[in-house]
Amino acid sequence: MSPEVISQISKYGYWAIFVLIFLQETGVPNPVPNELVLLFCGYLIYTGAFIFPLVILSAVAADFTGTNILYVSFYFFGNYILKHKPRWIPISQSAIHKLERRISTGRKGIIYIGRVTPFIRGYTSVACGLIQLKPKIFLPIAFLSGLTWSLFYVISGYLLAPYWDALSRKAGWFKGLLIIIVISILLVFIIRTIIKRRK
Repeated sequence: MSPEVISQISKYGYWAIFVLIFLQETGVPNPVPNELVLLFCGYLIYTGAFIFPLVILSAVAADFTGTNILYVSFYFFGNYILKHKPRWIPISQSAIHKLERRISTGRKGIIYIGRVTPFIRGYTSVACGLIQLKPKIFLPIAFLSGLTWSLFYVISGYLLAPYWDALSRKAGWFKGLLIIIVISILLVFIIRTIIKRRK
């Protein structure tokens, strides 16, 4: 995690947690995955800087608010958004339609699984909005999955806290390599997206 993000979380506390998670849940690109934010929050709980219930409250509130903005937006304006979105926005319509089909067949458990799975959490909310899944079905699942997701990563961060410094020191030597790998993956993704758009 970048020093800037660590500084913001440490300085602004629970508001920083809320804003970082909220923005990513609404689809705003974030260089730091929410899962890493929550792991670091678990570490800060271990050090005594944060209080466990307030971290969970901030995370769940941000997740629930952000994911419902996505859900409501696509519930009412989904088809318009997909047709008129800029090409550079990385929304995989094939992934969305695949989730739509699974949810439409009555497999409601797929919503929960999707909502706790990294990288497809947002797509799940979008798909539920597109098929206009009833709020009375979506909202409880959104809350429960957000709570489960937050608890898992925060508790994991807390349990790993005694080894945080050691892991950071050992990880230092391959940070440059990791950055190169991430940039390479992003470039491949962008190039493939551009090629597909031109076909």
